[in-house]
Amino acid sequence: MKKICVTIIFCWLLLPLSIFAQSQTNPYALSSDSAKQIYIQQQANQLKQIELERQADSLKKINLFLELQNFSATKLQQRQDLQQQLDLLRQKDSLRVAEQKQKIDSLKKIMHGYAVAPFNDTLFTVYTSLGSFSAADRAHAINHRIQELANNYNFSVDSLSVIDNINTVDIVFHDLVVMSISENDALWENTTQQQLAKTYQLKIKSAIQNYRQETSWQNITKQIILALFVIIVLIFIIRYVIKFSAKIESNIAITHYTWIQGVKIKNYELLSVEQEIHLMKAVLRILKWIFIFIAIYLAFPLVFGIFPWTKKIATTLLTYFVDPLKQIFLGIWHYLPNLITILVILFVFRLVLKGILYLKKEIEKGSLSIPGFYADWANPSFQIVRILLFAFLLIVIFPYLPGSNSPVFRGVSVFLGVLFTFGSSGSLSNIIAGLVLTYMRSFKLGDRIQIADVTGDVIEKNLLVTRIRTIKNEIISIPNATILNSHTINYSSDATERGLIVHTTITIGYDAPWRQVHALLIKAALATTYVEKDPEPFVLQTSLNDFYVSYQINAYTKYPNKQAELYSLLHANIQDTFNEAGVEIMSAHYTNLRDGNQTTIPSDYLPKNYTAPNFNIRTENSKVNGNKNQ
Repeated sequence: MKKICVTIIFCWLLLPLSIFAQSQTNPYALSSDSAKQIYIQQQANQLKQIELERQADSLKKINLFLELQNFSATKLQQRQDLQQQLDLLRQKDSLRVAEQKQKIDSLKKIMHGYAVAPFNDTLFTVYTSLGSFSAADRAHAINHRIQELANNYNFSVDSLSVIDNINTVDIVFHDLVVMSISENDALWENTTQQQLAKTYQLKIKSAIQNYRQETSWQNITKQIILALFVIIVLIFIIRYVIKFSAKIESNIAITHYTWIQGVKIKNYELLSVEQEIHLMKAVLRILKWIFIFIAIYLAFPLVFGIFPWTKKIATTLLTYFVDPLKQIFLGIWHYLPNLITILVILFVFRLVLKGILYLKKEIEKGSLSIPGFYADWANPSFQIVRILLFAFLLIVIFPYLPGSNSPVFRGVSVFLGVLFTFGSSGSLSNIIAGLVLTYMRSFKLGDRIQIADVTGDVIEKNLLVTRIRTIKNEIISIPNATILNSHTINYSSDATERGLIVHTTITIGYDAPWRQVHALLIKAALATTYVEKDPEPFVLQTSLNDFYVSYQINAYTKYPNKQAELYSLLHANIQDTFNEAGVEIMSAHYTNLRDGNQTTIPSDYLPKNYTAPNFNIRTENSKVNGNKNQ
């Protein structure tokens, strides 16, 4: 008696420990399929071992029960010992059932059974093995036996019975065991063996009856007629689609001049009338064949679904068509929250952009003045802010885009980033230089500037290059980085307010009075077109050379873009003014003897009786005059 009590207590102590150990093995924590298969196999082996122990204990209980029946009343002590052993086996059996239940519950989370579908409709699912047969072997054997019963004309559904055996409950037809239901099968379905056997018995009977009705010659005749009707309807639909599409094409060809005007985007004709008609006909033909293909494809499941032998094919074909559509619609449905989020972000972004655009226009008009911020900075600043906003917008909505977490999407993003980094280093330097030049305000469109040895008018500024038109109508593109690394001369920045000083230098001999030279240069400057009268031109004597004096005339102008023409007119006026005054311009200077030579003044400006001067020789005591030709 003490041994029995100790054994019971020990079993009750082991049960929580075993359940705790099983709970530490979480099937959801198994990361790979191989690990799951190992776990399933381990649990199945333990269930099989428990089943073997239960069968052995069942035999012991039967023997103990028979021994109890054979003992007489005088052997009371022996009867009590046998009864205690029988109670112990029953208690042990209840503990074993609880352990089986716990293991089956853990397997339900990761294990998928094998369907019993003898007529393409699943009757029930087999999850556990029995003896040397695995779950897959049992499902295959049960399918085969049910099909044999359905094809056996001597079989009557009423002859299918349920019989209790020692360890299983069997569904049998005469001597044929259709299937055996173990205690594990019942535990898997949370019921008893007897109840599960009766449920499966009814399902098998119903499936065989339905199959025999569907395969009767009356039903087969109806099915053939129905299949022919489906084919006729399909032919009618195809012919109607072909005629309808041909009618639409003819209507397009006849009435196109009334409602087809081509496709234009502002002044650009994207599609002409003929191109639009051709495109519409091509789209119509494509839609026609797509509709015909869908009609034919859907007709196959309809025809195959009529006959019981081909229902599985019909289901497979319909799955191929429905599953992609289902995935598309489910994908769209699940993506709706992200789409709404993106729309809200775009709406807020649009409002912010409109607000910044309004500020930009106000600054350009001068209605809004910000200290230290010039009006011509408004547009480039707006463009920079807009680019930054677009970049920020892309970063914000990127996680909500479909496929943003896919490896392909990430790989393309990394590739584009690397390509942009290594392929645009020069372009980035020019872009940064363009931004710096914008805020340096070195020049603007229309200014006459000089960069290195290039002089001309600015006709275009962008983030990469600045284009200049020279006085010879040459268009020169200079990278912004080059401009930033060199000096720039702007002739137009102060010309409208303070005037640009144009200047040129001439050399006059020492024999000409400098006051007369100043007056003649100022007179020539005032007579020049584009030269301002106020402030008045002025002269600077820049150097006293060996043979001549250098005079620099400086004049103000508000037309810096006319410098070439202005200098040409100024030089011409200087020549005319000095020639009229009889003052020789000594540029370049003369190295021959002055006396006895013809003057450099043009003959039109000389008196009619002018003759070249004689060559003079002077000594200390006398002066000898002689002609140079003598």
